[in-house]
Amino acid sequence: MTELASKTRPPRREFRNINVVTDLRGYRLPPAGIVSILHRVSGVLMFLLMPFIIWMFDTSVSSEISYAKFKAAFDSGLGFLPGWFLKLVALALIWGYLHHFCAGLRHLWMDVSHEAVTKEFGKTSAIVVLAISILLTLALGAKLFGLY
Repeated sequence: MTELASKTRPPRREFRNINVVTDLRGYRLPPAGIVSILHRVSGVLMFLLMPFIIWMFDTSVSSEISYAKFKAAFDSGLGFLPGWFLKLVALALIWGYLHHFCAGLRHLWMDVSHEAVTKEFGKTSAIVVLAISILLTLALGAKLFGLY
């Protein structure tokens, strides 16, 4: 009986762990997985750079003189850090916030509409989140670097 049953049943899928050294280079993560990982990375980025965010806010709203110092830090640098590096850090924060916000809205939408969540919706919404967050970051980055 068991021999007959094992011949008629389809073979079981094999699940295995991914080895970082041998398997990771050839492993392709779906767009939903990429967005999920980037959502976590953006949250950690915003958390770790919170002192920089607080400094930027405090410096920019304290007085006109402190705002001028803040603007000078982004133009000519701060100590040994050049101004373009501070702008890149600010751009990373802008991306982190925008991506985290867009991915959070995607997760909220999936939580609200359980019936509409499919594999295809996950792929499409992940690509839309990536595109929107990158486009908004490019637009705000162009403003930050003075392109318009």
